Amino acid sequence: MRVITGSARGRKLVTPQGLDTRPTTDKVKEAVCSAIQFDFSGAKVIDLFAGSGQMAIEALSRGARHATLLDTDAEAIACISENVRACGFSENAVILKTDAFAYLQRCREEFDIAFLDPPYRNGILQRILPALAEHMSKFGIMVCEHEPELELPEKILGFDLQRQKKYGKITVSIYRAPETEE
Repeated sequence: MRVITGSARGRKLVTPQGLDTRPTTDKVKEAVCSAIQFDFSGAKVIDLFAGSGQMAIEALSRGARHATLLDTDAEAIACISENVRACGFSENAVILKTDAFAYLQRCREEFDIAFLDPPYRNGILQRILPALAEHMSKFGIMVCEHEPELELPEKILGFDLQRQKKYGKITVSIYRAPETEE
């Protein structure tokens, strides 16, 4: 697994061992990044179930200004720290060993792009999306990886399900605020 493009292009990333973490495939990562490629520049990113940190690192490599990466697993946190350091993003990233729900309850920040790839079949995504939506900027984007059989709502607070695509055993759903005329 490696960074696909940007300032850290080609850097290899380490992943936690075992079955608790499902690294996003390069095919899915490239599809997600292509779908939101014009939104990375200067963005403030959050990766709620970061695993190896690869999605937030890819965003930083493509021009995001800051990333907050969360995970509850100590091995995942060690991998995230190693990957962030190896890619030269230590100054642009905050890595926290914490529960995503607990973090959102105490968080006062607003984010432009959010990546969510929680454990499957636990109902986590449906519960956390409304809490996350409250912390998204006016033109925020929420990118969710989930099992194909999971049905997500068309709307979550002020965000519309704008894109959904299946990649084998993974479906990616992207929520955005509706375009408003100024």
